[in-house]
Amino acid sequence: MNRTLFYCLMFVFILASGLLAACAQATPTPAPTVAPTAAPKPTVAPTIAPTTAPTAAPTVAKRDLRREKLAANDGWAAQGNGTSGGAAATADQVYTVKNRKELIAALNDGKYPPPSTTPSNTAKIIYIDGTIDANVDDNNKPLTCQDYARDGYTIQAYNAAFDPATWGRKAVSGTLETARVTSQKAQDERVRIRVGSNTTIVGLGQKAMLRGAWFDVRGTATAPLSNIIIRNITFQDTFDCFPQWDPTDGAEGNWNSLYDAISLRYVDHVWIDHNTFEDRDTADSKAPTYFGRHFEQHDGTLDITNAADLVTVSWNKFQNHDKTMLIGSSDTGATATGDRGKLRVTLHHNFFDNTGQRTPRVRFGQVHVYNNYYRIVDNPKYGYSWGVGIESQIYAENNYFKTDDKVVLAKIIGNYKGTAIYAAGTRVNDKDVDLLAAHNAANETKIAAKVDWKPTLVVKVDPIESVISTVESGAGPINW
Repeated sequence: MNRTLFYCLMFVFILASGLLAACAQATPTPAPTVAPTAAPKPTVAPTIAPTTAPTAAPTVAKRDLRREKLAANDGWAAQGNGTSGGAAATADQVYTVKNRKELIAALNDGKYPPPSTTPSNTAKIIYIDGTIDANVDDNNKPLTCQDYARDGYTIQAYNAAFDPATWGRKAVSGTLETARVTSQKAQDERVRIRVGSNTTIVGLGQKAMLRGAWFDVRGTATAPLSNIIIRNITFQDTFDCFPQWDPTDGAEGNWNSLYDAISLRYVDHVWIDHNTFEDRDTADSKAPTYFGRHFEQHDGTLDITNAADLVTVSWNKFQNHDKTMLIGSSDTGATATGDRGKLRVTLHHNFFDNTGQRTPRVRFGQVHVYNNYYRIVDNPKYGYSWGVGIESQIYAENNYFKTDDKVVLAKIIGNYKGTAIYAAGTRVNDKDVDLLAAHNAANETKIAAKVDWKPTLVVKVDPIESVISTVESGAGPINW
């Protein structure tokens, strides 16, 4: 092939390729079918439930004990018009006291020394601020047992005079016994604090304390006191400097003393609430032994005797004390006559911690004992808890005992000429126990399991399962 022909063929090929490409570009490509776009809907904000502010935990207001009255149905002290203490006090009868002298004055319309041995019955509210010691002079200077001693009394001389080896087992008498009584009266003038009707005495906060004091709440058979509230106070170390040796008390003799932390006699409508009663500096474990017997400087913590009536004892701690609560004066005589039909007492939500006896010990009275917690552990002085005395009518329900293996179940109920007790719902160390059956099985003299009354003045009896936690967390003074 000559060169001219070759170039002609190449030109034709190139020209044909260009024409094909141009045709391909000129042919329109059909557009894809697209569904028509709908007009957009207007934007609507999503529906949202209205925002609710989170529910705050309810604010729990502190208790205001100033004019608080006993709640309706809260035990025997709620009967009739109930117990209001000094709730009706006018502004000039509201006192805050910090020492013995101020306390005595407040109980006597602001007067010191008091005009008489009978305290004022005018409605009054008294706040205890801090610690008040009863064993002080009028300048608040502490007084010791030696400061009260009169007429040559010393414990050494007294013991030498009445040593059973030489004196024998007859009642003590003579110069040194007279000197002991005179010395005891000197202490009595300082520690005995008389309380009148229509009175509220309340501790400020949880640290209010009365040391060595005896609240003697005492009317007469013809003029009883009434309407008294004592709350939120620690009663500590009420002690007698001058116990009496009684060779005729028991087989070996005993030391006996005066002064309870609180005594109720010829009084009605009393509320004792959220207090602590204890021995510390004068604890029995620190006391000496004379004539082979413990030198007992304490009497009761709260004794309810001599026709006292309509009393509620709630949410208190009783700890490290032997003779705790006596209800009823004696088995016979004028006091027994006066006690019949009286001594109606309610005990609930109290903590009895290593107490020896009398929690309570009852004569004559109708006593409701419920939701109390008893802890008796490593207590060699333990005697019994519920003393069933002459004509007593104890109604006990849902009480909890925590004990060690030294406590015999049959000893928890003690028989002191009583014939009946109702005891139900009792638990001992996580087991439901029939304490009366245990007592009757171990003793020849049986106690009947039924009394002739049933409590009606009750707010609520808690289930036995909650008693320990409820009482441990709630008993004793509260912060307010």
